[in-house]
Amino acid sequence: MYNTKAYSAASATSPLAADTIARRDPTETDVQIEILFCGICHSDLHAVRDEWSDFMSTTYPIVPGHEIVGRVTEVGSAVTKFKSGDLVGVGCMVDSDGTCPNCKAGFEQFCQNTIFTYNSPDKHKTAPMTYGGYSNSVVVDERFVLRVPPNLDLAGAAPLLCAGITTYSPLHHWGVTEGKKVGVVGLGGLGHMGVKIAHALGAHVVVFTTSPDKTEDALRLGADEVVVSRNADEMQKHAGSFDFILDTVSAKHDINAYLNLLRLDGNITLVGAPEKPLDVAAFSLIMGRRSLSGSMIGGIPETQEMLDFCGKHNITADVEVIPIQKVNEAYDRLLKADVKYRFVIDMASLKSE
Repeated sequence: MYNTKAYSAASATSPLAADTIARRDPTETDVQIEILFCGICHSDLHAVRDEWSDFMSTTYPIVPGHEIVGRVTEVGSAVTKFKSGDLVGVGCMVDSDGTCPNCKAGFEQFCQNTIFTYNSPDKHKTAPMTYGGYSNSVVVDERFVLRVPPNLDLAGAAPLLCAGITTYSPLHHWGVTEGKKVGVVGLGGLGHMGVKIAHALGAHVVVFTTSPDKTEDALRLGADEVVVSRNADEMQKHAGSFDFILDTVSAKHDINAYLNLLRLDGNITLVGAPEKPLDVAAFSLIMGRRSLSGSMIGGIPETQEMLDFCGKHNITADVEVIPIQKVNEAYDRLLKADVKYRFVIDMASLKSE
């Protein structure tokens, strides 16, 4: 084992602070990565403050971070996909059982034995739990390391490992292509990625927002139209016309208002995670054979496909790069939606700790 610098939280009420953590020496199938940038996901905040205790309680200390971009510094003797110096990424998972039907189909995110990048039991026993990307380095099995296109800005590429694949996966699954009419509800960290990717897929993209002042930004990001969702007349104009709607909102909202915008056999997929259940009227589904579904991240093959797609279309997240010393301030701003559109930590700043 070796020690590396990190930022961790000691409890649900503690700020993130400088720490030293253990990492395993690379085994024969491992890749050791110097972390260059790590995105801040809203789920990092939830986990640090143990706000998802009913779903996945937090074990402290916790080192968050699952939007990792870095450079390979060492590979194990059996590693075939990567070599020292390669630009790589690590997303929300670092292992799975590899034997279940979901893993064999490339859907590792749905494996019952997935090991997440942080706050999962560490099967290597280096530490009680896995530690994430708010650190100088990480060691990951090569099966869960992804190749980052060299033409992409690395800070902007980091959020692709979560926000990018979270939006790409349902767009891909539901067959969004040229000529489809696609709605994106909300224009935050997820929503802005959904707009960029849907636009690059050739769809006619309509952004739904409660904030009229986001219109200019939505159009800049690739939207063809912007609808203020509080305006009933604007909403009615689009009734029964959408092939697909991506709902990125994590607050309580009227899902039926969007179900009624779907055409026959249209689908709305939730990628936001509201704290309280949404009320769904049966007739909103029945009248157009519409469907409501959910989606999370993608598997490793689909995540690599997404990265290659983003490389081809030069798609990255709009980011605000911060030193790690400002991470607690960033968390406070995240709660106020005071970011356009994703915070990314420049991990070089950790070296000064």
